[in-house]
Amino acid sequence: MSEHRRKPPQPQGGGRAAARRAAQQSSGRRAARPTAGSQDAPAASPSGSHGSPSAPHPEEPSYGGRAEARRAQRGGGRRRAPEPAGPPGGPGRRAGRGGAAGGRPPKKRFIDYPRFGKHGWRRWVPSWKLVSACCLSCFGLLVAVIGVAYYMVGVPDVARAATAQNNVYYWADGSQMVATGGEVNRQIIPYEQIPKAMQYAVISAENKTFETDSGVDPQGIARALLNMAKGGQTQGGSTITQQYVKNARLDDQSQTITRKFKELFISIKVGATKQKSEIMAGYLNTAYYGRGAYGLQAAARTYYGKDAKDLDPSQCAFLASLLKGATYFDPAGAPEIDPAATAQQNTKNAMERWAWILDQEVKDKHMDASERAKYKMFPMPDKPKKNANLGGQIGYLVSLAQAYAKNTNPDIDLAKGGYQIYTTFDKKKVQAMEGVVKQVRDKNIDPKKRPQVDTFVQFGAASVDVKTGAIVAIYGGEDATKHFTNNADETGAQVGSTFKPFVLAAGMEYGKRDPNKPASQADSDRTPVSPDSIYSGKNKLKIKNYDGTIWKNQDGNEWLQTNDGDESYNPPSYAIDLRYAMQESVNTPYVQLGMDVGTDKVKQVAMAAGLRDSKTSMASSSVPSFSIGTSSPSAIRMAGAYATFAASGTQRDPFSVASVKKDGKVIYQHEDQTKSAFPAAVANNVTDVLKNVVEKGTGTNAKLSGRQVAGKTGTTDGNRSAWFVGYTPQYSTAVSMYRLDDNETSKKREFLEMFGTGGQEKIHGASFPSTIWHDYMQQALGDSPAESFPAPEKIGDKVYGGGMSPSPTAVPSAPSSPSSSPSSKPSSTPTTSPSPSPSNSCSKWDWTCNNSGGTNQGPTNGGVDGGTTTSPSPTRSKPGNGPGGGWFGPTGG
Repeated sequence: MSEHRRKPPQPQGGGRAAARRAAQQSSGRRAARPTAGSQDAPAASPSGSHGSPSAPHPEEPSYGGRAEARRAQRGGGRRRAPEPAGPPGGPGRRAGRGGAAGGRPPKKRFIDYPRFGKHGWRRWVPSWKLVSACCLSCFGLLVAVIGVAYYMVGVPDVARAATAQNNVYYWADGSQMVATGGEVNRQIIPYEQIPKAMQYAVISAENKTFETDSGVDPQGIARALLNMAKGGQTQGGSTITQQYVKNARLDDQSQTITRKFKELFISIKVGATKQKSEIMAGYLNTAYYGRGAYGLQAAARTYYGKDAKDLDPSQCAFLASLLKGATYFDPAGAPEIDPAATAQQNTKNAMERWAWILDQEVKDKHMDASERAKYKMFPMPDKPKKNANLGGQIGYLVSLAQAYAKNTNPDIDLAKGGYQIYTTFDKKKVQAMEGVVKQVRDKNIDPKKRPQVDTFVQFGAASVDVKTGAIVAIYGGEDATKHFTNNADETGAQVGSTFKPFVLAAGMEYGKRDPNKPASQADSDRTPVSPDSIYSGKNKLKIKNYDGTIWKNQDGNEWLQTNDGDESYNPPSYAIDLRYAMQESVNTPYVQLGMDVGTDKVKQVAMAAGLRDSKTSMASSSVPSFSIGTSSPSAIRMAGAYATFAASGTQRDPFSVASVKKDGKVIYQHEDQTKSAFPAAVANNVTDVLKNVVEKGTGTNAKLSGRQVAGKTGTTDGNRSAWFVGYTPQYSTAVSMYRLDDNETSKKREFLEMFGTGGQEKIHGASFPSTIWHDYMQQALGDSPAESFPAPEKIGDKVYGGGMSPSPTAVPSAPSSPSSSPSSKPSSTPTTSPSPSPSNSCSKWDWTCNNSGGTNQGPTNGGVDGGTTTSPSPTRSKPGNGPGGGWFGPTGG
């Protein structure tokens, strides 16, 4: 561009136009003068006089350009203090609040956020107008949502709740076992037939504000939602209205926040549209009272054999207590669901809550104190009555499957019906087990002939698939409609010497502690033991701690461990190895081994194998006798734990439900979950030792022709229970026998002695239990191919425990099974009886044998597996009773 066409630069003062506009806004003031920095500005007067035209007026603003002048004009004459001009060629002064230099301010927005005209963090602080508008909008939206939800939800229909479907149970082969549940035990009655006493009892116990509230408890709902959001235990509604809605909604029983919101809206609608009498009747007609009873009428018939209208206030208070949870308040107990829910504990719970409800009724002025004083005796309900189609073993199978399904998946509510439960029970095996037990019972147990010793006799059994953990068969009792306790589950019967394999496994895995090391170092310096390790077989052996000091109880008394029949083995040295001690079920070696290894380690091994650490089944491990079976696990758990040995240390929890379906959908599917309980070498060596028990020792009665069998007998002191637990590579089965007086006339639940029971001098694991095991397993295995156990590898060192030391005296040793490596030590036969048996006599453990010599006409005290005396006294007056009297522990095999 040519120079003569270039536009001359404008003065910084804005030029004449800017001056004229400024002059128009400054009425009565002098005209604006060019700024000092302008090219047209004359030189400053040296005098600096105010009257000098060249001096700028101190109050006159100076403008950086036309844009600033225009902004000043729009401001209606308002002036701001001038800001110093930037350097020549610079960006100039900032124009306006938040605007760009020389730019135009943005137009006003509908939502002023971030806020215009604010700087820094203030731009992000909403104004009160914005906050108010948002709150009002949210409130309006919430009201709209609630209105729509309120309009869309429906009121539950009590009649529909009364038509719940049955639950169908299936055998392992898919054929139907039984259909039960649902509408079988439910009847709707009108409000007029519900006693006032029942209504008042429920109000005082469940919802004191029922007659005045709106049907919902906002705090309870918020508490439940918060707990569920945190992943905690789910909670139900806290008002009677909310509980009624929950009970009646069969289409959705999931524990979700969505369901909680639905129930909230339904409860609001029910509270607004229904009378309190309708809500009360609906709640009491749909509530579950236990024993399969739904609704008050069914509960009245189930517990008291009368109609609801005939219930007295005391009975009503008890039935109201059941609404808190029949599993824990039914005096009959529910140990199949929760082992802690025993009849004794439940009775205590029910009596306490019954009394509390009556007292609350007086406090709430629903009952006079004088009437309350009439009800001092707890209204004990009738004994449970089982459904006819749950007779025989079916009831036990169903209850076991129900408990497993509920404990595995809390969302499964079998009480509502409509489920298909596919169990693991093999119909043929269940029938075989029941038939074998019945045959032994009918042939040997005769309460009429021997009422003093043959009454209260019980058998229990369970069989588990070694490779899967599936429970294929159980025997729970004679008839589930007559005997209500499942004998395959926990009964309280101690397991005796069947616990010894866990002691041996602990010795192999953890090892014997060094007696010369303090406790802080001994745990880290251990020597794994082998089955060839030497311990004392002396009767009345003084038990020592691992460091050689004498063990004493809290009272300072020593522990003298006895063997059954007060028999000592291999005198005068008494040295026997652990294999032989297991074969003959000698107590003293395993009690001392438990002390050398640590009874805490024995407990760890037992739990790793599959036993539960519960107060009702696992005894205290603080005493030496823990190692010989003072615990009382169930037959199911014992079968499962021995299956861990059979599976080379791979543990699976026994299970009874393979899958559960509803509405054609699979809502539960069992998944095979395994863990390594202990090394395979440990498990296989235990199996090898237990094979000797069956081949040469106390378990010979369990031999199966052409098959490898491992097992152990067990008997308790006082002969109060007897066990045989054994396994093949395919199945592990546990059988128990005991006498238990738990009828209504008993002051307490008591295990009774079995001396003379079944015509036998003494009952032990080698007698009836091993017979049942043998006959059942023979049928269960049928024509299936015989399998072999894995060959054991060498494990541990030959140690000398309990103060024993190497000696040239021959040590009794059980021969190793063919699969194991031969023992290098002598295998001389011990002298265990005063006189040798004739060469043509039967094995002393074959209790069914009758030979012409007459030397083995049934078991004798000296011929059964070892016994224990739990009294520290060196003497005992008779089996099972030391001077301390009464307490009994295991006697071993």
